[in-house]
Amino acid sequence: MSDRIVRPARWERRYEVSVLCCDLLCLALANLIVAVGYHPTAGLADGQRVAVLVVCTVVAVLSISVQKVWDRRILGSGPEEYRRIVRAYLYAVAAAAILAYSLGADQARAYIFGALPLALVLTLTARKVLRIMVLRARKRGRCLRSVLVVGNAEETHELVSRTNGSEESGWKVEGVCLAPVPEEDAPPAPHGSPVAIDDVPVLGTDADIIRITEVHKFDAVALLPSDRCSCARMRRLERELEGVGADLLIAPVLIDVVGPRLYISPLAGLPLLQMSAPRYSGPAWVVKNIVDRILALLILVVISPVLVLVAAAIRFDGPGPVLLRRDRVGRDGRTFTMYVFRGDLEAGRLGRFLRRHSVDELPELFNVVGGDMALVGPRAPVGSEPVRYGDGGGVCRLVVKPGFTGLWRIGGRSNLSWEEAARADLRYIENWSFAMDLLILCRTFGVVVRGDRTC
Repeated sequence: MSDRIVRPARWERRYEVSVLCCDLLCLALANLIVAVGYHPTAGLADGQRVAVLVVCTVVAVLSISVQKVWDRRILGSGPEEYRRIVRAYLYAVAAAAILAYSLGADQARAYIFGALPLALVLTLTARKVLRIMVLRARKRGRCLRSVLVVGNAEETHELVSRTNGSEESGWKVEGVCLAPVPEEDAPPAPHGSPVAIDDVPVLGTDADIIRITEVHKFDAVALLPSDRCSCARMRRLERELEGVGADLLIAPVLIDVVGPRLYISPLAGLPLLQMSAPRYSGPAWVVKNIVDRILALLILVVISPVLVLVAAAIRFDGPGPVLLRRDRVGRDGRTFTMYVFRGDLEAGRLGRFLRRHSVDELPELFNVVGGDMALVGPRAPVGSEPVRYGDGGGVCRLVVKPGFTGLWRIGGRSNLSWEEAARADLRYIENWSFAMDLLILCRTFGVVVRGDRTC
């Protein structure tokens, strides 16, 4: 076996260099803008200005390094990447301010509270642009990591169906190694073992992982739960994969819970994945309700001319009501009336435009202001739909208000299958946060403006 260590792919190395250069360029540009645009009448001399800018730069770079903003595993990941950048610059501002105060350089505050926040904004913007470029490349089949999945057929099917339909993950499952099923548990299989799972070829069993990884040059191996998945075997597999230059990805269970609800709790040296119970009440949800109503009201005020024009166009098109009433199930199973623009214009150019850009759904904002809906949440189901979720999914879905927008809208809208939309709803409910709401709102704006039904 070779002594090759894990090295990133060529596109990953290029992306790392691009990110590093952009971050340093944004920091230098912010310093330059503040240095040229700020001219105190009394205070720092030119030499002192240079010293302050150098100190701010060094503190910022150190803070970025400590927060692991350049960690290859989070580059292009989105929310986690942005959180680390914000934390890094907040710590940098605090450290630079304390240092300036202790040295008596009070005049340096304009640089500290000017250059560093400006660098934060520029850095976030540059990272967002780079991430968009990577996502576009992934949609064209580039900038993807080749992954070998190891596990039972059922769990493998679940992972492959999720992963290969999402470019954002950066994964491309190109091979499967199936764990053998005990004979007493194996169902009748007249045609033998499957040759492919969801069009992904089965290359062997879990006894052939290292050989298959080295022959096919996989970038990573995703290990799913199975009866043969022991701690000792995973440690041995990790060492062997390091020798062939591949990462090991471990999925304890296939769940849709991420973020602050998951904790690593050590027990006698063994890391356990602890999942806290979700909370659907309390101060955070009260604040969400208030913010949703205020934002919906502000949006209605801004778009009121558009609503008037659309209503007039529908009225002139022919007889019938401008608004249609639809009964939907809200929080705690209560039925409410949702309003939408009449949709019989769909055959014409105006109707297609309204549907493509979701203009026909804008009256739902009145439901948000009235408190029947949230600005962000799961889809508003019809009366019998929650029963289809099973396993408590329908009950879980009804503990929060349905949303004007949500993961279902930015994830594909009407092109999503019922199962995919249901999974998106439950994922939102399980992992809700203000940051998630803000991200969904920002992406919804882009989806609506572009008229993209498969964002």
